[in-house]
Amino acid sequence: MSNGDIFVGEIIGTAILILFGAGVCAAVTLRYSKARAAGWTVIAFGWGFGVLAGAYTAAPLSGGHLNPAVTIGIAVDTGKWDKVWVYLLGQFVGAMLGAVLTYLVYLAQFRANVSQTGTTEGTADEPVPTLGIFSTIPEIRNPIANLITEIIATIALVLPILAFGLTKGLGESGTTVLVVSLLVVGIGLSLGGPTGYAINPTRDLGPRIVHTFLPIPNKGSSDWGYAWIPVVGPLIGGALAGVIYKAAF
Repeated sequence: MSNGDIFVGEIIGTAILILFGAGVCAAVTLRYSKARAAGWTVIAFGWGFGVLAGAYTAAPLSGGHLNPAVTIGIAVDTGKWDKVWVYLLGQFVGAMLGAVLTYLVYLAQFRANVSQTGTTEGTADEPVPTLGIFSTIPEIRNPIANLITEIIATIALVLPILAFGLTKGLGESGTTVLVVSLLVVGIGLSLGGPTGYAINPTRDLGPRIVHTFLPIPNKGSSDWGYAWIPVVGPLIGGALAGVIYKAAF
């Protein structure tokens, strides 16, 4: 794979991933969305389908990593680091592009995110917080616990992905991406409760940067004090998964 193919593939695939993932969060969160308050299960499946669509689209060009933790885990296992920077750059650009596309899809809903006065009840509706559409927010803010959660959840993603390569039938049938997508849904349902399961540094960082600059009414803080955890945790988890896989398999 050429550097150009990898770069383009990761941009396209990661943009699709974020469009689906941030899109389902917007659908469940924002006022005047037909999916509002649909719940966590819907969000978990939305992100899983994002992996499905993005990885299958990018696979012919780049292999469809879409995640620096996956790229790092593979590099630790194989010892091949020369193209890692191309993957990471493409993923970062793609994540920001996907966040912008999500904003455009829900543009009317974002613009309606203002305090409403003069309702029939005579009370004001508070603006809907928007950061959770783009990036993760912990339920309990505890840096050590949050970091541990992200490390473990990322190992639970990357280690199985590496092991799936040992199952010849998955590769031959082309169903590896489908299985990985279901894995992401499972991680969301089982391990996503504490932090919102970033398990992907650019998935969190790119959209958080976009959130900072988008003209969203009453959007609130981008919470940069927390932003290092969903970056560092998944990077550590991806590297540890590579070490475990190389030692055990």
